[in-house]
Parts: sequence; C-alpha cells; structure tokens
Amino acid sequence: MAQAAGILEVYGLATAFVAADAGCKAANVSLEVFDKNKPANADALPVPLLVCIKFRGDVAAVTAAMEAGIRTAESMTGVVQHYIIPNPEEGTEKMMKISALDKE
Repeated sequence: MAQAAGILEVYGLATAFVAADAGCKAANVSLEVFDKNKPANADALPVPLLVCIKFRGDVAAVTAAMEAGIRTAESMTGVVQHYIIPNPEEGTEKMMKISALDKE
C-alpha cells in the first residue's frame, strides 16, 4: 500500500518552509519536493507565489502534519487549499515527484 499524501498549498516560499518544518516536527512524515505556481492573478494575492508542500506517511501522521502545517501557514500568509490522499494510485505517485521550483 502506498503512503498517504498530504498536499498543502500556501502563499510564499518562507511560509512553505516554516509550515513544512512544523508538520515534520508534529508527526513522523517525510517531504516530497516542493512545487510552485505563479497564477495569472499573482499581483492580487497576499504573496505572488503559491507553494505546494507534500507530506508523506501513514494517514494519521499525515493528518497530524497537515494540521500543524495549516495552523502555522494561517498564522503567516495563509493557506490556499489542502487535501489528503489516503492511498494514491500509481499515476498520482508519479505526479508527486514533479516540481517547478528549479525552473524560471
């Protein structure tokens, strides 16, 4: 069985680092590579960059990590959206590895 995936999208890279750190300290999870998105309406957002944090572990651990990450992100620039996939299918597993952070 695949590990659960917790996907937490937040405003800004600094918020992503702090939220990811809080999640990892709160539960026994690992991180997939972060991803980024600069939407068309970026100038209207609190921070013009959206960053996706991807927690991996068992469902209970991912849930605890997500809760800690959400609390932290909400105290900073905010949360765009979040979701837990309890048992990602093979295609989703491949997509979890994608990241645009190293691209312009």
